[in-house]
Amino acid sequence: MLNKKTGTIESIIAKVTVVASGGTGQVYRNTTNPVIATGDGIAMAYRIKGRLENMEFVQFHPTALYNPAGESPSFLISEAVRGFGGILKSKEGEEFMHKYDKRGSLAPRDIVARAIDREMKLRGDEYMCLDCRHLEKEAFIAHFPTIYEKCKSIGADAMKEMIPVTPACHYMCGGIRTDEMGRSSVKNLYACGECTCTGLHGANRLASNSLLEAMVFAHRVHLDILGKIDDIPLKEGIPEWIARGTTEPKEMVLITQSLKELKDIMSYYVGIVRSDVRLKRALDRLWILYRETEDLYNSTVISPQLCELRNLITIGYLITRSASMRKESRGLHFTTDFPEKLAFIDLSVL
Repeated sequence: MLNKKTGTIESIIAKVTVVASGGTGQVYRNTTNPVIATGDGIAMAYRIKGRLENMEFVQFHPTALYNPAGESPSFLISEAVRGFGGILKSKEGEEFMHKYDKRGSLAPRDIVARAIDREMKLRGDEYMCLDCRHLEKEAFIAHFPTIYEKCKSIGADAMKEMIPVTPACHYMCGGIRTDEMGRSSVKNLYACGECTCTGLHGANRLASNSLLEAMVFAHRVHLDILGKIDDIPLKEGIPEWIARGTTEPKEMVLITQSLKELKDIMSYYVGIVRSDVRLKRALDRLWILYRETEDLYNSTVISPQLCELRNLITIGYLITRSASMRKESRGLHFTTDFPEKLAFIDLSVL
């Protein structure tokens, strides 16, 4: 552990370890995730050869508020606004969701996200719009006071003009594979929450399942550890981690620019809609970033920003590699080269 007050690395020995490090959203340019969602726990589990699953299934929320000033995390325009009567339109006020699903603006979020992404690409626009101008003002403000005030803060009065929206990375359905008690494939290593793949979500995620997963599996992890911790020996003789090298004045610019490049690679090539060509290009560029970052990691003082960059590059690779291995479109993974979903084969009857 890095002690920020002293700048030293401190070793903490434990009988068991629980990874609850959250999601991976900061690997993308637009995300509703906080800045600390850098996939650290998943990356660490991968380095110690822990089993991971379903990293290709990344959920994008279709309607994050488009802010030309840039904002991280992106502000979320709840799907409840569409349920309340908001209608998705182009900048010119043209409805488009009927072209993709008979349910229109009320289609499931993965379908809506892909539709918005396609319309943005076809039109060359940076955002689509959510039209709420026809809704009753007092009722809208009563239901969505925070959304109304946030939109006004960037100059968009939802009752007078359409809300600019764009898809944003929202949730990682894959991660560290655990069993029903939160045990990973590594002895005495547990995990719970968004960093895990429990099987609860499958290839997509229903709203609020993340809360269910965090609460249920955190409780199960607690119960399982409580029943065995007294019988687990505490290991001794763990070597100290020695930081290497000297600080270079140019270190931060290398980190920030590499992070920007990583976010662009993932957003353009491994986003909502994928293809073999895009995934291959992403893997090639991620390899270059990986080598440059490893060289920096081995030649300079370790910083939190450098560790997060290193972990995010690992996460980017895992998402891209997993996506390239799935030769079908299923759930949150859609590829133009394999647009159909493969039939399910029940191996238990063979």
